[in-house]
This record gives sequence, structure tokens and C-alpha cells, in this order.
Amino acid sequence: MDEPRAPLDPRLTWDLPPFGEMPRTEELSPLVTRIVAPNPSHMTLDGTNTYVLGGPGTGAVVIIDPGPDSAEHLERVCGVVADRDAEVVAIAVTHHHIDHTEAAHTWGGVFDCPVHAPRPEDAGPSGRVLDDGDRLDVPGLEVEVVATPGHCHDHVAYRLGDGALLTGDHVLGRGTSVVAHPDGDLTAYLASLRRTLDLGADVLHPGHGPSLAEDPGAVLRFYEEHRAYRRAQVVAALAAGPMTPAALVATIYADVDRMLWPAAEASTRATLHALEREGVVRLEGDGARLTG
Repeated sequence: MDEPRAPLDPRLTWDLPPFGEMPRTEELSPLVTRIVAPNPSHMTLDGTNTYVLGGPGTGAVVIIDPGPDSAEHLERVCGVVADRDAEVVAIAVTHHHIDHTEAAHTWGGVFDCPVHAPRPEDAGPSGRVLDDGDRLDVPGLEVEVVATPGHCHDHVAYRLGDGALLTGDHVLGRGTSVVAHPDGDLTAYLASLRRTLDLGADVLHPGHGPSLAEDPGAVLRFYEEHRAYRRAQVVAALAAGPMTPAALVATIYADVDRMLWPAAEASTRATLHALEREGVVRLEGDGARLTG
């Protein structure tokens, strides 16, 4: 069996800020300001991206993904809201992971506004549960909810009327997203990638890392190719005999920082379950083998 070949990430040739050098606050367009939370890590990259969205002069904004419950972060966000001479009419999240939602209800109290979320647990009793195709009610701003499950079951993106798409953790500014079994589902993730590509967004504003404007479609196609590459690597490794997910990671991710191996194992489990649904792999206990 031929060795699978890794696809080339088009972002490697783009003029993107190096890791750790993103501006903490940056106006990305007349409608969008990004504030990077002070929670950098190997999983959150430069930190969680919080977005303040609002039409100029409307006096109203919505906050997407407040992130960690940090006084420093809240102060920066309040500064952006004040600069826009606006009122926060809602806080919305892309998915339930704590690096995106921790501050949601605290900030809902600070700004006296509801929380919008895909899960009732995150929206809370006075919030709004979002479904695919819903629109956020913000004066002077078009914001459509786009269901993008896969990274986790409740993931959504937000599509703006100017052609931008806020992707949360579905697509990142650096590297690739983790699809962590059992909440993550690779089959759903690939379908969401295809849907995102079909939307034809002009720019992707991710939950972590820099915005992607040069060729968003090329990044989405790379994400599809990357998943196909990892799938091929798993199948090639299993051709030598049954292996556990941990053993597959040690083989496939041997040149990757071991700090990332737990996330890689979660994604590998998602790949194995997708392959099992396709009839390519049989899962037996904590091991897997090819069916052919």
C-alpha cells in the first residue's frame, strides 16, 4: 500500500500574524471587531476569539463567544462596546465548550441581555435556543445561524450579510479542528465542511487564530483533504494488523508534539467510528482491525 501523502496547507504561504502575535483587539470590518481572550494554550492557540458585531451607528451589538470569565477580557470587550456607543442586546455562543461559554451568563448579567445558544443548558431559562436558519435580532445587522455539527454535536456558525462567516471551532485560523469522539462525529463534520464550502464565504472568522480572507475555499478544501489523509493513514496502519487508538496515534502522530496526542487520540477514535459505519473497520474492545 502506498504511503498516504499529506496535503499542503495553503495558509503556509499567507501573510498571517505569527503565533502569539495577533492583536489583542482588532477591527476586522465595519461590522466586526475581534478581541482575543487571555487564555492561550496548545488547544486554544492564541486564545479564544470573542467577536463584537454591530452595524455602525445603530447603537446595538451582539457578542459572539465571550470565552473565559476574565476581568481583563471583559474590560477590553466593554471598551469596544463603549467605542461603538452601543448596547449589548445579546450574547451568543457557537458551541458548549468552556473556552467559549464560561463567561456567557456572567456577561449576560453585566450587560442585562439574554444568552443565545444551541443547547438549552447554555441558553439558560431566560435565553434563546438556536436552530439552523434562525436569525439574530440585531438592528442594522444580518446574522444567520448555520448548523455545523461535527467538532461537537451542538456546533453552529454565524453567517453575516456582508459575506463573512464566524466558524467557531469548525474551522480554525491555524492547524485543524479536533473532532473528539464521542461528542465529535467525523461523518457530520465532513458534511458540515461541505456545507460551509458551498456557502462561499468571503472571509472566515474562526474561534481561535487569525481570520482567513485570502482564499477561504482553499482552506476548506485543505480541511477535507486533511481528513482524507488521516483516514488513509489509519487504514494503512491497520493493514499491518489490529491496533488500539493509542497505538495508532503513536504511529501516525510520531512527529507531533506529545502534548497533542490526547486530542489526536480523540480524533482517531472519531475516524475509527466513521470507518466502522462505512464497513471498513471492525471495533473490538479498545482495538480495531480492517474488515477485509
